[in-house]
Amino acid sequence: MTRRTSISTYISRTTISLALLLLPTASAAQGFLKLERDTVPLFKGFAVSFDLVGLLQMQLSDYGQYEGALRLNLHDQYFPTFELGIGRANHPQDASTGIAYKTSAPYFRLGADFNIMKRKHTGNRIFVGFRYGYTHYKADISRPPFPDPVWKWNTTYGVSGMPCHQHWVEVLFGLDAKVAGPLHLGWSGRYRSRIAHDDGIVGNTWYVPGYGKQGGSNLGATFNVTIDI
Repeated sequence: MTRRTSISTYISRTTISLALLLLPTASAAQGFLKLERDTVPLFKGFAVSFDLVGLLQMQLSDYGQYEGALRLNLHDQYFPTFELGIGRANHPQDASTGIAYKTSAPYFRLGADFNIMKRKHTGNRIFVGFRYGYTHYKADISRPPFPDPVWKWNTTYGVSGMPCHQHWVEVLFGLDAKVAGPLHLGWSGRYRSRIAHDDGIVGNTWYVPGYGKQGGSNLGATFNVTIDI
């Protein structure tokens, strides 16, 4: 009986000693977990931005767009985005076909960006994203008088206010850098692919607002000036 009592006493004392030794370690671990807990709220505000690439296109060529965007910030990681713009083209007689083309119409894109940086709360972001785009536009297409190949007299060709529309998707990769205070500068590279369209009665239109030139490259880019609010 005495021996069993001694063994029980030894086990109890050993258990109490181990508990006392582990208590500081547990307290430290608990404190560490409290320090590491992410206290950044889910909704961190929103931002407005303006694209400079489309504006530059308008100044240097015969097509381009004015575009702005509204972007929500969810935990510095998810950024639902709505882009709205007006695309315009005033293409005079084409060198190869002699056809002139004109249009001006709004468009929109809806999607989201995902911040893939490990340190997400620094204000600088590397992101991937996607967009769905849509536009409904009217096109004026004309050609100056040219000799009819059969009757030899001059004939003209044209259509005014031809209704068209297009749906497309985009995938993108970009950078967003904090400059000072709420001001950010960034760029994105995009790959576009149309998924449904109606070009009216004369085939592919020369330019689609928000999408770009038909038959050209599927690649595009933006350079954004962004203000966090």
